[in-house]
Amino acid sequence: MMELNALSLKVDSQKRLSILDQQMLPDQESWIVVENPDHMVQIIRDLKVRGAPLIGVAASLSLALWAAKTQPTLGQYLKESQKLRDSRPTAVNLMNALDRMNQVAEASQMNFNKIEQMGEELFREDVQLCLDMARAGAELIEDGDNILTHCNTGGLATVGVGTALGVITEAHRQGKRIHVFVDETRPLLQGGRLTTWELEKVGVPYTLICDNMSGSLMSQAKIDKVFLGADRIATNGDFANKIGTYNLAVLCYYHKIPFYAVAPKTTVDLKCPNGTQIPVEQRKAAEVQGVAGSFGEIRWAPASAPVYNPAFDVTPIELLTGLVIDGHFISREKAQKGELLELF
Repeated sequence: MMELNALSLKVDSQKRLSILDQQMLPDQESWIVVENPDHMVQIIRDLKVRGAPLIGVAASLSLALWAAKTQPTLGQYLKESQKLRDSRPTAVNLMNALDRMNQVAEASQMNFNKIEQMGEELFREDVQLCLDMARAGAELIEDGDNILTHCNTGGLATVGVGTALGVITEAHRQGKRIHVFVDETRPLLQGGRLTTWELEKVGVPYTLICDNMSGSLMSQAKIDKVFLGADRIATNGDFANKIGTYNLAVLCYYHKIPFYAVAPKTTVDLKCPNGTQIPVEQRKAAEVQGVAGSFGEIRWAPASAPVYNPAFDVTPIELLTGLVIDGHFISREKAQKGELLELF
């Protein structure tokens, strides 16, 4: 396998896979050397690595490098692949990537070189898909726009420039004068900790806000457009994304603000007809009872407090202006007519 380098993931000349620990950002840039698929499962579940496209690539590379090192049987390989598949139930990029890895393993009768090549292909494919999304989505941004984004959708969520954040940074690169309002994205603060970190690196002007401030800004006509990502897209255009996305969609619909989801084709679930079929991951109570990071752990609620903590919500296509998928823009009307499937 060749050396691979991204903002959040790298494979060195010794075939060691390292992951940037996103729990330690923004104050510490700490890298974790992945030992095996079981270790990657824990890294994914702990959200040290996150973002639907990145999870798919990272899991696939960990599986390929482990297989090349240990030379397992097909049965052993598929068992480790299933563990990775089960690590996050909502983000379909993970399932799509592992399915492609498994197909190569089975068809090649465990040719480890071909398995590694598939892992590399997934990495390079995501880089190109991010570029395609960035260029297509940037056409929707006008000079002077104030843009709101939710969660993190840049190089910390992909191995390329990102999905929605890639669109935003591409518009900035083109010389468009934009300003970004960044939701903190509770309960895990991925906007406050990660998106701000990325925007500072590339010099895009931004303002950090709490999630519940977006409606106030919209009522004052201070938001022109909303761009965010997706973790699973149904064939009718309904999509799951970080919890709080549905709230923004309703607010945008009321205030007549364009609302766009940006994702690669690897996020589309061709077996899922609509949003009611998307499984939503429920996470541990401690994430709502307090917060953890490079600063340690803080709890502000009773440890016994009952908690409802879905990681995602589902937004129906009716509330969406359109989807940017790869280099294509699919309007709400086209998605409702089934034109999303024409991309495959």
